[in-house]
Amino acid sequence: MGNVICDITVSADGYSAGLGQSEERPFGDDGGDGSGGGLHAWMFDTPEENRAELDRLSTAGAFVMGRNMFGPVRGAWDRPWNGWWGDDPPFHAPVFVLSHHAREPLPMDGGTTYHFVTDGIAPALARARAAAGDGDVTVLGGATTVNQYLAAGLIDELRLHIAPLTLGAGTRLFEGVPPLRLEQVASRAASLVTHVTYRVLPR
Repeated sequence: MGNVICDITVSADGYSAGLGQSEERPFGDDGGDGSGGGLHAWMFDTPEENRAELDRLSTAGAFVMGRNMFGPVRGAWDRPWNGWWGDDPPFHAPVFVLSHHAREPLPMDGGTTYHFVTDGIAPALARARAAAGDGDVTVLGGATTVNQYLAAGLIDELRLHIAPLTLGAGTRLFEGVPPLRLEQVASRAASLVTHVTYRVLPR
């Protein structure tokens, strides 16, 4: 059985998204101008400098994400939203989306199928582990979803991509999470981000 990994970008003060999230600005006021920059500038402005970290994002056998990360639709599925990533999402594996509203599985091009899980984080992880086999499961976010898994003691490895800016408000990693014991196992500084990997130790 593989590891359960969290992989998430945060500001220097720990936010994964700013205030004012919308369909036009899914990360809200994230330090960018709406056309570039901000939290995820390292992915889009300097991809070759961060190729190893970007490639590693797609190596899991299955993924888990929150409803808010999948899209801006709230409440019942009253519009045909198929995710932010187009017809061929970058996952190429099963993705288990936490939701309070049931929906049939959604197959996409390239091997990605979205499965909508309505009975909580543990069943979603169990299904992801079964789908991944011996591979890893990556919990992608957002921070609210990651915090639930951290609080439940279900994350083995925490991969943070720390952008050199502060947001001051928004959705914050570690909010409501009991104190953790972390072992740093890797770090690398790049021009627009610092990549840090921690092993989450038993409490």
